[in-house]
Amino acid sequence: MPPSGPRSVIIELNAVLVALVDDQPQVLTLEDGALLPSGPFEGDHPTLQTGLRAWVERQTHHPLGYVEQLYTFADRYRTDAASGRRIVSISYLGLTRERSMRGEREPGWRSWYRYFPWEDWRDGRPAVVAKVILPKLGKWIDKARDAATKRERRQRVDQCFDQSDWNDELTLQRYELLYEAGAVPEAGRPRRPIAEPVPGETMRYDHRRILATGLARLRAKIKYRPVVFELMPPDFTLGQLQRAVEALAGRPLHKQNFRRLVDQQGLVEETGTVTAGTGGRPGKLYRFRREILLERAVAGTKLPLARAE
Repeated sequence: MPPSGPRSVIIELNAVLVALVDDQPQVLTLEDGALLPSGPFEGDHPTLQTGLRAWVERQTHHPLGYVEQLYTFADRYRTDAASGRRIVSISYLGLTRERSMRGEREPGWRSWYRYFPWEDWRDGRPAVVAKVILPKLGKWIDKARDAATKRERRQRVDQCFDQSDWNDELTLQRYELLYEAGAVPEAGRPRRPIAEPVPGETMRYDHRRILATGLARLRAKIKYRPVVFELMPPDFTLGQLQRAVEALAGRPLHKQNFRRLVDQQGLVEETGTVTAGTGGRPGKLYRFRREILLERAVAGTKLPLARAE
């Protein structure tokens, strides 16, 4: 029997730490991509966030920039195998420009599309959606025990995987749907593995679910707050900025519409210099107007995530 009382709960912290590396959204991982940075809450810190910063920097040798609390995971099945104590995970989303690496055994960056290949629509609809995912979900729908359940499953599949009107913010709902349908390895048991799961790297415990939560939060966030600049270098071209937003959203944007909205909202200002590239036409360099953090704190700042025409 698990112990009872205050000591029956373990509180841990998890970090979804995101950076842009060569126009790819990447997440900091441990143990060859199997885990997100995590550790116990240390009571000697004044706040959870300072505790998070301390152990992430100690565990990963990596400084944290922007941080916000993401979600608290306290499902009943989250128990420590050794003690039987319930584990409550408080997760955080962090953004950084730092990308230092310190050897083979140190933390590594992984593209989050390695874990969710169906989420990257920048080059059009991923083949895995039509060829693998939808057929599997179709079989899951057909196995429903009654007409009402079949209708409910069909509605959820249509909403999450609508190929004519893809909603990039439903990352978590799509992963949880695949989990419920028994289409990802995490849904299996040690002695009953999932047969032919959909492509995508797995993580231990429920860390891929936590990662999906962070991805969904960031995709929603960039539409009303200029957090994308936390991932950009101090000076950048508008092309770099567009590619950054496209990388996070997982879909292409209309170039003229993007630049028009960025200009109208006063998000950036020219630095007066141009890129020193080795070929092609030099591009103007811009920087983020820090003043808009105060100007737009209430109204929000929306980036143009419209479909490319």
